Amino acid sequence: MVQAYILIQTEVGRAAEVARHVRDLEGVDEAHDVTGPYDVVVRARADDVDALGTLVVARIQRLEGIARTLTCPIVNI
Repeated sequence: MVQAYILIQTEVGRAAEVARHVRDLEGVDEAHDVTGPYDVVVRARADDVDALGTLVVARIQRLEGIARTLTCPIVNI
């Protein structure tokens, strides 16, 4: 299992809407509106890195209102 934080920049005024839609996706554990350089922070999980990539590229990035994402896989050091 791979977990990651996905930082999302949205179009102006769309953060709440994007967070609501992202929360409904399978594999998303949490999605919160935040302030700062990113507008939504997501915690997600997938079976492997390829499945995580599919979640981000094929499902999250295709949602209306998303300008950019940054995926940060969680590591256990």
